Order: sequence, then structure tokens, then C-alpha cells
Amino acid sequence: MNLQHTKTRLLLPLFALFFLLAGCNPTVTRVQSDTVTDLSGKWNDTDSRLVAEEMVQDVLSRAWLTKFNRSKGKAPTVIVGTVRNLSHEHINTRTFIADIERELINSGEVEFVASAQDRKEVRGEVKDQDLNASEETRKAMGNEVGADFMLQGSINTIVDAVSGEQARFYQIDLTLIELGTNRKVWVGQKKIKKTIEKGGFRL
Repeated sequence: MNLQHTKTRLLLPLFALFFLLAGCNPTVTRVQSDTVTDLSGKWNDTDSRLVAEEMVQDVLSRAWLTKFNRSKGKAPTVIVGTVRNLSHEHINTRTFIADIERELINSGEVEFVASAQDRKEVRGEVKDQDLNASEETRKAMGNEVGADFMLQGSINTIVDAVSGEQARFYQIDLTLIELGTNRKVWVGQKKIKKTIEKGGFRL
């Protein structure tokens, strides 16, 4: 009887550990990439996509585009510069820039050129072709298309928290600048406000 009792005492912690480990296994559910998910209240892929879509629609609906098309007789060439993260949290601005680039290119309203980092890699390839590619397929230096406008911006946040509840305010500012003259031809702003209740509150 004592032996049985001893075995039971030894097995109970093992069973407890087994159920504890089983409960720690995550449950993964695949969802559509455009599904709205807001688990922590922080900036996420949904914010990036929706803000990019709305702000690109706004910039392409303004008078600067019509004026340029009328005076130059062609679509403007745009490059996206730096979008600075001035918020209190880590935000991958590269994904936001990629969302903006996609919306601009797919609109068909503007031409688009590679970023400074991308151009560096492309120029290395062209230089290599100059030495190694055949005459028929070689691409010459000095034929790049210069941008007419650069899009720059920033992401700022204000956080207000009390008694386990929090409000997050995001302000995204974008400016379109004419290269050569430095004229600001468009200034866009998008504001997002989120409240996080006690159950989902995270600092």
C-alpha cells in the first residue's frame, strides 16, 4: 500500500508537468493577409497598408499632378525617400515604404525610380556588364531616369495611460517635394487613435 502511494506521489508531478507543457503549445490559425488583426494595439501591418492606400489616393487626387501632366506632357517620376520613425515604439518603416511604393506604381499615374540603396546595387550590375556582357546585351552607364519628386515623411505617436487603460495616437505626415526647386507640392496627414482596455493592456 505504501509502495502504491509512493508511486502515485512520484507520478503526480510528471502528469502536472505534462499538462503544463501541453497548455504551452501555441495554436496557429492561418488567415488572409488582408485580415484586420490588432492584438496589442501597436502599429501593425493593417495600419501600414490602410494608411499607404489612403495617403496615395489623396496625393494622386491633388492639383500638382494635373499641373505637371499639363506642363510636361508626361507622367511625373517619383522616388520615396526616408520615412522617419519618431514614435515611442519600434516600427519597421521599410514595410510602410514598400506599401507606398506598391500603391504608387500600381496606380499607373506616376513613373517610379529605385531608391538610393537599390540604385547602388543596380549600378554595380551595370558596371559588371560593361566588363563582361556582350555588346548586344550590355547596358550603358548614364541612362538613368531622374526623379521629378521625392516623397518623405515621419510617424509620430502620443501615448496616454492610466489605471490599466491606454490610448495610442499615431500621426503620419508625408510631404511631396519637387526636386531642383525644393517646392512642397503636397502635404498629407493621417491620424489613427486606438484604445486598449485592461484585458489587452500592454506597455
